[in-house]
Amino acid sequence: MFDELLKMQVPTVSVIVTCYNYGLYLEGCLDSILNQTFTDYEIIVINDGSTDNTDDIVKKFQHIKNIKYVKQLNGGQAKAKNTGIKYALGRFVAFLDADDEWEKDKLEKQMVLFLREAVGVVYSQCCHIDQRGMLRSNLIITEKYLIPRSGKVTNYLFLDNFVPFSSSVVRKACLQRCGGFDESLQMGIDWDLWLRISTIYEFDFVNEPLLKYRVGHMGQMSKNIELRHQCADRIMTRFLNLYPNFISPYFIRKAYSFTYYNRGEYYRFFDKKKAILYFLKSIVNNFREINSYKGLIKILFPFIDR
Repeated sequence: MFDELLKMQVPTVSVIVTCYNYGLYLEGCLDSILNQTFTDYEIIVINDGSTDNTDDIVKKFQHIKNIKYVKQLNGGQAKAKNTGIKYALGRFVAFLDADDEWEKDKLEKQMVLFLREAVGVVYSQCCHIDQRGMLRSNLIITEKYLIPRSGKVTNYLFLDNFVPFSSSVVRKACLQRCGGFDESLQMGIDWDLWLRISTIYEFDFVNEPLLKYRVGHMGQMSKNIELRHQCADRIMTRFLNLYPNFISPYFIRKAYSFTYYNRGEYYRFFDKKKAILYFLKSIVNNFREINSYKGLIKILFPFIDR
């Protein structure tokens, strides 16, 4: 009897919502959780030092028993998410940034994939919404390295992060075994975590856009490309040092070639010397990276690109 009572008190999923000055979107975010067809969850809202109306929005939900509200001084997204993990009681942890929303059957469709103990992370496809919550487009994946994958995914994950963060549900044992988010990183914290988890656990996904990812508004860290490059270098270098021989030399070369190609494309429009350097580094790592040759041609013969 006591065991059954204890089981009823502990939720299966802890949904961690981190918020820094996203009060404008927080209500829609929380409503999308409360409208889930899967109902065995708790919600943990982490206010990471917001100076907007986040407190007022949360007060609207204070009558709901399974919502925890934690306030802390601004410490960055990694620290906020780690705080949420500390408060999480569930055997699974779902992450949802305060400016994003879920489809109502998201958790229901994902949780069944955890019946296999080998699976540590389940994610889904996503669609884009604008500042008003209006659908902009389904995310059509054209980049081959962003194609969703399941099973042992480390090699492909090292090429690029194909897991939409706010779509992710993680077995809590993964976090206990592999550690949480690296608070010294400003960007790419999810990619760093997924790589570590992928060395032990399998990944799976629902091939539907169950996440509504908001784009085009102020405050998105993903706009800081230079910082993203620096963090990506740290993540890749450290992973290879911590897990030597885990990724095949073939995939390492492909990953760096693809990384340098993307940087060449970024700099091509305002720093041609740097762009040429990155395109050449891309080719050195993988002479079959055709796009890097095309990038060089566009710089050296700009009339062709017209």
